[in-house]
Amino acid sequence: MFSMVAFFWAICIICIINILRYVSSLRVLLSILRQADPMLYQSIDGNGFFTANGQFGKHIRLIHYINSQSYLNHHSTDVIFFCERLRKQFILTSVLCGIVLLCLIVIA
Repeated sequence: MFSMVAFFWAICIICIINILRYVSSLRVLLSILRQADPMLYQSIDGNGFFTANGQFGKHIRLIHYINSQSYLNHHSTDVIFFCERLRKQFILTSVLCGIVLLCLIVIA
């Protein structure tokens, strides 16, 4: 028998794991950007990215950079690889969060 509650908790756990993978990949990308492209690193507020004092407007630049696939013209293959990975993980995590919300609505 199919249990919606069990499915909900399974998807929640998978979603949390993917969020942790996303944040970890973001940290790796920032460390690579620090070495490969210091100007981009500073423009996205790399030092304050995960702090409470971080500038949200500068963080949006990174989202736009990845979403518009501007990284495809970057000189470093590592930056291209991790930006593509981060973009795919963001899409996967967004879909999983949507499924979690859908399951929550069905349960309620």
